[in-house]
Amino acid sequence: MRFYPHIIEKIELASKVVTTYQVEEFAPEEESVLRHYFTNLDQPVFGLVNLPEVVKGALFARYSRTSKSLRRLFLDEFVGELDVSGDQSVDATVGLERAEDLYEKVFFEYGDDSVAQLGGVHLACEQASNLLTKILEWGRLAAYLEQSTRYIEYDHRPNGRYMYYRDNNVLNSKHGTRYIGDMDRMFDVYSSAFNTVLDYVRTSNPKAKGDSDFVYRMATKAKALDAVRGMLPASAQSNVGVYATGQSYEQMLLRMFADPLPEAQEYAQMMLTELRKVIPSFLKRVDLEDRGKITSKYLSDNKRNMSALTEEMFGTPDTYDKDVTVDLVDFDPDAEVKMIAAMAYPYSHHSEQVLEERAHRLSHEEKLHIIKTYVGDRQNRRHRPGRAFERPFYRFDILSDYGAFRDMQRHRMLTIEWQQLNSRHGYTKPELVDEAGIGKEFEGVMAKSSALYEDLAEEFDAEASYAVCMAYRVRYSMNLNARAAMHTIELRSVPEGHPAYRSVAQEMYHKIHDVAGHKAIAEAMSFVNLSTEADLERLEAERRSEAKREAAAADG
Repeated sequence: MRFYPHIIEKIELASKVVTTYQVEEFAPEEESVLRHYFTNLDQPVFGLVNLPEVVKGALFARYSRTSKSLRRLFLDEFVGELDVSGDQSVDATVGLERAEDLYEKVFFEYGDDSVAQLGGVHLACEQASNLLTKILEWGRLAAYLEQSTRYIEYDHRPNGRYMYYRDNNVLNSKHGTRYIGDMDRMFDVYSSAFNTVLDYVRTSNPKAKGDSDFVYRMATKAKALDAVRGMLPASAQSNVGVYATGQSYEQMLLRMFADPLPEAQEYAQMMLTELRKVIPSFLKRVDLEDRGKITSKYLSDNKRNMSALTEEMFGTPDTYDKDVTVDLVDFDPDAEVKMIAAMAYPYSHHSEQVLEERAHRLSHEEKLHIIKTYVGDRQNRRHRPGRAFERPFYRFDILSDYGAFRDMQRHRMLTIEWQQLNSRHGYTKPELVDEAGIGKEFEGVMAKSSALYEDLAEEFDAEASYAVCMAYRVRYSMNLNARAAMHTIELRSVPEGHPAYRSVAQEMYHKIHDVAGHKAIAEAMSFVNLSTEADLERLEAERRSEAKREAAAADG
C-alpha cells in the first residue's frame, strides 16, 4: 500500500496529545529515508508504507526479539538491502478520488461493512504498557507480534529513564513522586537480579561440547530472564506490531475509546491519527457522534454499570485464592459421541440426529477406530484434524501468574476473559530465584509492588494495576473447543516454553483426560509434552535455529 502526502491534506487531524512518551532522535539523513516509509518520526504509533509485504513481515518478525524501535531497526538492518527502484514508475494516485467516493457510498449508503475487510495496515505500537498490550491484542481478527521478555533485558534506560509507563494523572497526584521512586527501585533490583541469576545459570550449566558461544549465550540468557521477569511491573513498556484490516482497526479503536484505562484512550487517538494517513475512508465513522462515539459510549456505560452491579450483587471476596489452579468447570459428558457424528457428517447423507443415535450404539473399539481414522497420521503438531474437533468444548477457570496469562491470552480463537490485575492473589517465585541467592530481593520487590498497588487503588482503580508485578496471580477463564485445545496445549507445553505457562497447559491436558474422561480426544493430542524437568529450556530450540542458519548459508 502506497502513501502520499496529499492524502493527509484532506484529513482533519486531531490535535497532538501531550504524552510522557520518549521521542527518538534521528540524524537528518536518516529522517530523509524514514519519511518515505513511516507515517511519522516522533510518535510511538506509526504506520508502515511504501514497503513490500515481505519486508514489513520480516521487520515485525525481528521486532519481537530486539530492544530497538522499529524505525531504528529498519535503518540498522533493512534499508541497505531494500530495492525500491520499481516504485518510481507506479502512480497509485490514479483512481484515488473515485475509490474514496465509492467507499463512502458503500459505508454510509449501503451499509456493507465487509468492504473494510479488504484493506489492511501494518502499524507499530511502541512504548505500550503491559496492561495496554492486552487491550490491543483482544480482537480475534488481527495479527499481533509482541516484544518478548525472554529475549530482551529491561535494564536499558533510554534518555536516562527506565521503560515503564508514567500515567499523567498518577504523576500529578500525591502518589507521583512515590510512583517514580518505587518503579525505579523495582527496575534497579530486576537489573541486578538478572545478572546474578545469569551468572548462576552459567556456572550451574557449563557449555556443552559442540554448542557455539551464541547458542549457549542465548539459552542461558533466556533461562535467567524467565526467572526474573516476574519482578517486572505491569507498567513495563513493550512494542507490539499489528497487522489488521480497516474493519478490525475500527472495532479495536471503539473498544479502546471505551476502556477505563486513560492510556488506552490516549493511545487510540494516536492510532486513529496514523491510520487515517493510510486508510482514511475505512475509519470515517470512528469519531462521528451518531456512529463511533455512540458505540464507544454504549460499551463504556455497560462496563461501568456491570462493574457496579456485580459489586452490589456479589460483593468482594472475604479471602483471595493464592494457589495456582486450573479448574475444568464445564464440559459435555457426551462430547466424544457427538464428535464422532460430526466426523461422519460431511461424508454422509444422514441427518446429524441419525448419525448421533447410531454413534451411541457403536462399541468402544468402533468409536476409537473412527476417531483414529479421522485424526490420521499426525507427523507434527501443525497437523491438526478437521472441524469435528470443534464440537466438544471445555471451560477452564485458571489462576496463574500474570506472566503466564500474557502468553495464554495470545490464543484468540477461543473465548478468554480476565479479571483486573491486583496483588491480592499472591505471587509465584521460581525455584531458580532462591537457588541463585536472590530470594529476599525478589520478595522485597513483591512487597513494594503490593503496597504501591493498595495505595493507588484508593484513588485510581484502573491505573493501580500498573504497580502489580508479573509474578502476581490473575484469574481468567478460557472457553475453547477441542481443536483449539489441541493447538493451545501442544504449543504451550513444548520443552522450550516458559515453565509458568507449561504447567498450565499440562494441567489442562490432565483435566481433559482425567476429569472429563475424554481419553480419545486427549490421546489425539499426541504432541503434548508432559515433562517437568528442563535445565536450559531454550537450548534445543537455539541449536535447531543455528543448524538452519548454517544450512541456509551453505546453500547460499
